[in-house]
Amino acid sequence: MRILITNDDGINAPGLAVLEEIATELAGPSGEVWTVAPAFEQSGVGHCISYTQPMMVSQMAERRFATQGSPADCVLAAVHDIMPARPDLVLSGVNRGNNAAENALYSGTLGGAMEAALQGIPAIALSQYYGPDNAQADDPFEAARVHGTEVIRRILAHDPKDQTGYRLFYNVNFPPVPAADVKGTRITPQGIREGTRFSVEPHNSPSGRRFLWIKGGDQRAPTAPGSDASENLAGFISVTPMRADLTASDQLDAM
Repeated sequence: MRILITNDDGINAPGLAVLEEIATELAGPSGEVWTVAPAFEQSGVGHCISYTQPMMVSQMAERRFATQGSPADCVLAAVHDIMPARPDLVLSGVNRGNNAAENALYSGTLGGAMEAALQGIPAIALSQYYGPDNAQADDPFEAARVHGTEVIRRILAHDPKDQTGYRLFYNVNFPPVPAADVKGTRITPQGIREGTRFSVEPHNSPSGRRFLWIKGGDQRAPTAPGSDASENLAGFISVTPMRADLTASDQLDAM
């Protein structure tokens, strides 16, 4: 199997090293793992592409490249320039922090997986929820490291073949617990954290200039029972099948 890995935390992020371990195991001794990742952190860029400016690509090692672009840029660069043949699978992550609920809409990690799906390639985004039980651990990615390979294999075994239209991609979030405390895997819808939103926090610099920091909402705010973040906080790995189709289908007839 030929696997492309990318992320939004940057090519030197520890979560990307975890994903490389997972991908190497999946690819097997006769497979290939290619890394094309942003040179610098690109968290929160969503499905952004560098449409109005070129991006530089630098080779770091054999089958390892850094781009001055977004995760979606990385997939485009890999598929249409860097790799000698299309990948069989694209993995994006492992993100530092969850991409459950509304976070999925901002996530560069999911943006990379979405672009792969638009290119017709099976794709899975993986993120590690942080919380009191793992944030300060020696290995906060332990749940993803231990369970990631098997979860991906199970997803691929059920991924429909010969898809038409917008291809499926998958959003996987590992719970904020040690690997031994993971309770299982649940197929979930995307949730929404009611009553909490992204916002801004203003600050003035010593020179008097005004700056705004983007700040996220409470990551432990409740979501609907059975949805992704709810299951993550209960100790389960969540798997959410997604498509890039944003149509509100329930409103078509009414409108």
